[in-house]
Amino acid sequence: MSLQKIMLAILSLVLMFGTAARTVSVDVIKNPYAGARNVPELSTNPDYIHAVGLEQLIQDWGGQLVRPIQDIRLNKVQNQQYGEWNRMALANRNFADAVRLGRHSSDLTVGLEANCNDLLGMLAGLKYDDQGNTVTLGLVFIDAHGDFNVPETTLSGMLGGMPVAIAAGHALHNLRKTAGLTEALSIENIVWGGVRDLDPLEAARFDKFSVRQFSVDDVRTMSDHLASTMQHLSSRVDLIYVHVDMDVLDPAEVRGHPLTVPDGPTSSELAGAIKRMFKDPKVVALGIASTPAGSMDSDGKSRQAALNLIQAAIEGIATR
Repeated sequence: MSLQKIMLAILSLVLMFGTAARTVSVDVIKNPYAGARNVPELSTNPDYIHAVGLEQLIQDWGGQLVRPIQDIRLNKVQNQQYGEWNRMALANRNFADAVRLGRHSSDLTVGLEANCNDLLGMLAGLKYDDQGNTVTLGLVFIDAHGDFNVPETTLSGMLGGMPVAIAAGHALHNLRKTAGLTEALSIENIVWGGVRDLDPLEAARFDKFSVRQFSVDDVRTMSDHLASTMQHLSSRVDLIYVHVDMDVLDPAEVRGHPLTVPDGPTSSELAGAIKRMFKDPKVVALGIASTPAGSMDSDGKSRQAALNLIQAAIEGIATR
């Protein structure tokens, strides 16, 4: 058979079956430090997702772990420190170091996070390389709540209602810097998704800073607005982190979450949007926060919802 005929035969096979999907290199890091008061310091949420056999699932979805799944802990010196917020920030510094180390060899960094306070470590790990050089970093924050309060506006006093404001340099600067995020994110490089429950003064902050956001309907319909918002963010930054608080979902999928809000997307709908986001080579990390665990997820729906989102990110990268 001539070389020309062999090449035509190969081309025919490619057209018939398509090209093989690329293997996606994945780094998974668990950060169980919640920073909350009057509750156990270490959340079981990250372990709960891991325990289902995450390593095998990642392989089934077309991914390949670059190293064993990492589990963040305070070191001996740090463990002598006190204060829930301070200890959480120290753990986030360790989280940042782990993220930074894994970025050398991974297409996708997945953070299994106790709650949204842990986004500080992910951001710090992505923003600086080993030499301390910085990149311009974007954040897509998908949550039923804005988490944009500062101490002067919060009604609850919950630190979990402030992490985006902290990341943007609007409050609690020492906590941010302890977590390793020495340079705050520009508010123009933060996009909110799915927000539908704001405190009154928090809503005023949204208006004051003219924040960019997309709605639940944008997710459900994969709207042009969602696409243009992501394109605009991508044009401004070097890397993008997509953070999901599981309370953004339809309450039927996160029954054990204490802060559910009606009219959320299903995990299938959100997975479709995430898959599209991760087709962009600048989108390199996914955080899953506040997944109800154990008896709070007796039917396993919340864990499956989290898995759906991780799978979507891998599949999005595989189609680049």
